[in-house]
Amino acid sequence: MPLEAVASLTAPGPEAIAALASAAIARLPAPFRDAARAVALRVEDFPTDPMLDDLGAEDPFEVTGLYEGVPLTEKSVADQPNGPDVIWLFRRPILDEWCERGDVTLGDLVAHVLVHELAHHFGWSDDDIARIDRWWE
Repeated sequence: MPLEAVASLTAPGPEAIAALASAAIARLPAPFRDAARAVALRVEDFPTDPMLDDLGAEDPFEVTGLYEGVPLTEKSVADQPNGPDVIWLFRRPILDEWCERGDVTLGDLVAHVLVHELAHHFGWSDDDIARIDRWWE
């Protein structure tokens, strides 16, 4: 790639990360696709201080994603909804990890983070995750 082309590049914004996550949801196995689309998706640069406190994390670059909600395996029809379940993707930590790795596409990394947050929503085991997220291959 010519130096001029590289010099004009900018970091992908929140919309690009959200588009990559939406594309990853579209590739999920059919039984999970519609349910995953019912989870709100939010992209922010970093987790908030209360989020970091809840996770016991000090460095905002340590947190690439977060699930907020009640897992489907724990929901009851008697529960009062507190709002939608939300998956948060944190753009700057994702971009930082992507740059540090240098061996995966941004789309693959976003999909990996998304699947692990969806695992909290669906109550997936490690084996369930492994069938959907072939990260190590």
